[in-house]
Formats: sequence, structure tokens, C-alpha cells
Amino acid sequence: MITYPIFIVIVLLILIISCIKVMNEYERAVIFRLGRVIGAKGPGIFILIPILDKMRKVDLRTVTLDVPPQDIITRDNVSVKVSAVVYFRVMEPVRAVVDVENFLFATSQLAQTTLRSICGQAELDELLAEREKINTKIQGILDLDTEPWGVKVGKVEVKEIDLPEAMKRAMAKQAEAERERRSKIINAEGEYQAAEKLAEAAIIIHKAPEALQLRYLQTLREVAAENNSTTLFPIPIDLFAPFITRAKAAGQGEEKKGG
Repeated sequence: MITYPIFIVIVLLILIISCIKVMNEYERAVIFRLGRVIGAKGPGIFILIPILDKMRKVDLRTVTLDVPPQDIITRDNVSVKVSAVVYFRVMEPVRAVVDVENFLFATSQLAQTTLRSICGQAELDELLAEREKINTKIQGILDLDTEPWGVKVGKVEVKEIDLPEAMKRAMAKQAEAERERRSKIINAEGEYQAAEKLAEAAIIIHKAPEALQLRYLQTLREVAAENNSTTLFPIPIDLFAPFITRAKAAGQGEEKKGG
């Protein structure tokens, strides 16, 4: 049987062991003694006074907070759903325990309201094209508002923007029309540049008519190289100029005789 002194020793050992606490490197223990906070302890080993001391454990690692999709109406009256992710960590464990009831819940609610507010002030094009600007603005507001709680918001990322189907179809039509407009402009610029080069070539040929004969010969060589059964011989119009001049002269002589 266990005697009374041995029983007392066992009880004392159990009490001593229960008073010894160990905190990991990423943990802190906020100690309350008779209801008053005396500070944060850890990492490592420390002792709590039974009955007098109570402990609240706080994790100092970065927390990834998923902000659920929020229904938002942009400044140009487009209804969208926007979700985000917030990265934050506790910098001051005492303030995170004493100054706010639940810093995780409080940060989550603040992130949702801030996301709706900031995205509602932007137009749809700005929301889609300037996400980095939106992220920075939300992060700055959250970091400022959570600073009294000992919480540091390190980064905010807008994760997804869900558009209505009608808006997606309208944006697809707009993109298609934009691509068609660019295609027509590029084609017109090509035609304009080609016309300019043709005009310059015409001026050069007008100054040196022999260039036209060389062009005829070059075209004939290209046609012959194709192994076609039909060969075209381009005939310069200048060859017919004497005949045309004689025909005109004869016509004028007949008119004089008739007159």
C-alpha cells in the first residue's frame, strides 16, 4: 500500500510537472495573474503558479486568411464577385489577446468590408487591369486598422473576379471588334505603303523608260521558270505608238478633204 508521505510526494510531483510549460519557437504565452496581464513568455520553458496564473497561447506564424467572394457593384455599375487572400501575423501577443476578443475573426471581417469598399470605388476596367494597385490599397488600409491589435498585414492578393455571363460575352465581342479594327488598320497601312512605293517606282521608270523593258524581261524569266505550258510575251505599248500616230494623221487628212 502507498503510505501517506509517498502520496503527498506524488501529488507534489504532479503539481510541479503541471506547472512547467514549454513554448515552441513560433509560440508565445500571455500570462494572467489574478486577472492582470504580466507579459508574454516563451519560447522555451517557464513555470506557472497554480491557481494564480492562467495562460493564453498565441501563434506568431503567418496566417493565410481566405476572404470569401463578396458581391460588389463597381463605380460603373457592374455587379461582380471578388475574392481575396490575406497574409498576416501577430507581432505583439499581449495586444492581440487584450485589445481584441478574437483577432482572427476581427481581421477576417475587416478584410471583407475593406475589399467591398475599395473594389466598389473602382471601375471594372481598373479592377481587371490594375490589380496590383488595388492589392496595395487594401493592404495599406488593413495594416493601419489592425495595428492597434498587434497584427501586421503583410500582403493582400485579389484572387478571383467573377463576372456575369452577359458581361463576359460583351467583353468577348469588344475584344473581337478591337482585333478586327487593328487588322483593318494594319491592312490599310500596308496598302498605303505599297502605293507610295509604286508611285516612287513610276517616277523612276518615267525618268528612265529602259527600266520598263528590263522589268518586262525579268517578268518573262520568272514566268519561264515556272514550267508552264503557256508563255506570255508582254509587248510594250510604245511599239504601237507609230501606228497610232499614222492612223491619227490619216484621219485628220480625210477630214480636211471632206471639209
